[in-house]
Amino acid sequence: MDLQEIRKQLDGIDAQIVKLTEERMQLSAEVAAFKIETGKPVYDREREKQKLQAVGELAHGAFNRQAMQELFTQIMTISRRYQYQILAEHNQEVDMGFQEVAKLAKTNVRVVYQGVEGAYSQAAAIQCFGEDTPMYHVKTWEDAMREVEEERADYAVLPIENSSAGAVTDNYDLLVKYHNYIVAEICIPIRHALLGTMQAELADVRTVFSHPQALMQSSVFLNAHRDWKQISVENTAVAAKKVLEDGDVTQAAVASEIAGKLYGLKVLESAIQYNKSNTTRFIVVAKSPIYEREANKVSVCFELPHVSGSLYNMLGNFIFNRVNMMKIESRPIAGKNWEYRFFVDIEGNLGQAGVRNALKGIFSEAANVKILGCYKSENRAETEEKEMQERKNKG
Repeated sequence: MDLQEIRKQLDGIDAQIVKLTEERMQLSAEVAAFKIETGKPVYDREREKQKLQAVGELAHGAFNRQAMQELFTQIMTISRRYQYQILAEHNQEVDMGFQEVAKLAKTNVRVVYQGVEGAYSQAAAIQCFGEDTPMYHVKTWEDAMREVEEERADYAVLPIENSSAGAVTDNYDLLVKYHNYIVAEICIPIRHALLGTMQAELADVRTVFSHPQALMQSSVFLNAHRDWKQISVENTAVAAKKVLEDGDVTQAAVASEIAGKLYGLKVLESAIQYNKSNTTRFIVVAKSPIYEREANKVSVCFELPHVSGSLYNMLGNFIFNRVNMMKIESRPIAGKNWEYRFFVDIEGNLGQAGVRNALKGIFSEAANVKILGCYKSENRAETEEKEMQERKNKG
């Protein structure tokens, strides 16, 4: 048989597969109608397990058995998503628990950030709320989350990701632990400087203090001075404050030039970060699950069974509903060896049908799902524009 004849026969079989798949989808619609009437859930894990076992036994040989089980896994997944759409059309939706607002309240509010005055978190808070908003600082990120949950502050500002050093994983864990929600994000260009006392010179430096990520972001410059000892502290501004208080010319801090001015320190070297477009993304959290009408990003986390293909099938909810996934992170689940919680950012708004339908699938099929927030994304172009304007204002 020549290739053209083989392809002709394949085309004929494919046409039959399409016809039978459409007939199967029609039956899935009837199943959805039955579930609307009876209130039964779309996802029946035990039924699908039995079905996969049955189709595997119909196949001949180990390879075909696995192939049929993979194929029918996808067929049943598509069927479920079709049923979710039908349920949504009949107002059978999951209550997301969020309320839409026109704009975030930014007057008569208190804002908390981690660190001390001069921290990048303070700069992010000022960018979001303005210099006249009452602000105060606490020692740790968890302290900031607690201030909001216990209603001593209306908002907390926390770093969540750096373009050079990656995710701030501890804050992902705090988003799960506390009943607070992301309501905004701010991107701050990071410009690290090496700061010393007014009497110090670069040749005097022997010890450098900073936050671990700031040390990493400045590693090319710092590692060129092999005789320098690098010591981690909880915040870049804390490092600057320590250098001031100790008054030791052999000590230096990696922090912002703003912190240098605030604490009366000398810039020994400016812009020492190796990534000159280094940016940190900060999130603003509030106690209430609200989102602005113009929000275009949703963050969600969920746990999955530790079985092959579970993440692939879960992310298919976004693909089927044409929802773009922007980011995914994983964190180990405490007390469950080799099991993970996934954090996903998607484009969209909780008021959009596609997003709601995708999340309905996640809620139905994953464990311990939490919508972390719906908010307006700030892209790199907006950050660069702000930075250029800031430089222009400085002359």
